[in-house]
Amino acid sequence: MGFTYAGVDSHKDTHTCILLDCFYDKLGQIVFPNIPAKFGEFLAKAETLKAEGTELIFGLEDVSAYGRALTVFLTNNGKKVKHVNAALVARERKNQNIPQKDDFIDAECAAKILLSKFKSLPDIEPQDKYFILRTLVIRRRSMVRQNTALKNHLHTLITSHYPSYHEFFAKIDTNTALTFFKTYPSPSCTIGTTEEELAAMLHKLSNGRVSSEKTRKIYKHITEDGNTETEYQDTRNLSVRSTIRQLEFNMGEIENIEEDIAGFLEHFNCRLTSMKGLDTVSAAQLIAYIGDIKRFETPAKLARYSGVAPVTYASGKTKLQYSSERGNRELNSLFYRLAVRVSMLAGPTKCVINPFFHEYYHRKLSEGKTKRQALKSVQRRLVNIIWHMMTYNVPYINPPTYNLPEKETDPETETTTGNSG
Repeated sequence: MGFTYAGVDSHKDTHTCILLDCFYDKLGQIVFPNIPAKFGEFLAKAETLKAEGTELIFGLEDVSAYGRALTVFLTNNGKKVKHVNAALVARERKNQNIPQKDDFIDAECAAKILLSKFKSLPDIEPQDKYFILRTLVIRRRSMVRQNTALKNHLHTLITSHYPSYHEFFAKIDTNTALTFFKTYPSPSCTIGTTEEELAAMLHKLSNGRVSSEKTRKIYKHITEDGNTETEYQDTRNLSVRSTIRQLEFNMGEIENIEEDIAGFLEHFNCRLTSMKGLDTVSAAQLIAYIGDIKRFETPAKLARYSGVAPVTYASGKTKLQYSSERGNRELNSLFYRLAVRVSMLAGPTKCVINPFFHEYYHRKLSEGKTKRQALKSVQRRLVNIIWHMMTYNVPYINPPTYNLPEKETDPETETTTGNSG
């Protein structure tokens, strides 16, 4: 009863605020521009509309994009701000059987959720360094996804010209492969180029890794594939070169972003990279998605937030556990990739980079768990370790690496396993 509950629906140009008292009675509504210079007027007007003897508390549907500036302003002025998930707003609107949707309805639903779920909603304390790191991580993720689409498109173009290109270039995005296809986007472009000239170019691009035998193999496959020319071959060649130029530019931008990420990580008291298999980018992603580790009092809370903790369905004597489909899916995916990295084998020598997790994974398999269930167990153990490393700022002590016995196979494709110790 000591609060007035203000629900805010945030948008690019304007914000809409509805104020409720503790009895769900509407006290007023405010529409104001999303301009920091106008936030003071909004707060002053909200103070005049609040119930007498109460304190304003705000619930924002968006606290990281259009609503971030308002969140920072309110917290800097000593106001408590909570995050009202958009899914909760949509559910509240559906529960009230409201078929229409507008800013006023959403703001009122946000205020009602703020009132009914006051204790369970997370407090928001925006910190610029987490926001900036998250921006860098999201930017890199966007560029990587663009590159994946570009590589798929390039595969389509190149397959039409060089049906057997997989035989002489295992990866299409290496410097050697990209330069070759940019110089010779189709077999007709190799006319007039001697085998010696091509061999010299590939040898230089690959720092001596591509031999003359590889060059002869390329010419052999081009001859065996036959004529792949089309009526408008010049235009198709332009498409190949354009795609490669864009791909090369994106790869350079990704390198620049990763350098920025590595430099910005110095603002965090972080020792996550002390764990083998956890590189700078993965560490930045963990910090960006988790935020301030103080938000999570125990590893179990971090596990639930990331969707790693199992969900229990119990009725009578029946008790089943299922994988959670909720939580932060980006963080869940990151823990999964990290679990695979530390449990599986590295390189052609089948080197075990983390014997503890490798043996833990095999122990779970021997207990009758499936591969996915065993990896889920590794994820849960990783959550505990990451939580302790971030909470107490301690490094990870890596066990010594070793090579597998000949009889043991990679857990990802295992059929039988030897002594994993």
